[in-house]
Amino acid sequence: MIEVTRINGKKLVLNSDLIESMEATPDTVITLTGGNKYVVTETTEELIRRVTEYKRHCHPLFREEGEMSE
Repeated sequence: MIEVTRINGKKLVLNSDLIESMEATPDTVITLTGGNKYVVTETTEELIRRVTEYKRHCHPLFREEGEMSE
């Protein structure tokens, strides 16, 4: 799960496994596999970083060498 900020400033938590695509238009539009779309303030680069961090946190095989689990 990753936290994003909608254009109106409200926080939303999304299941990152359901993200189908992200598009910068110039706002970032996230499309989920079910067809729901969300316009958020974060850049696509920031969202990719958050998804990567989440995956590393959940899946030990994705952790960088030398990184310890909590």
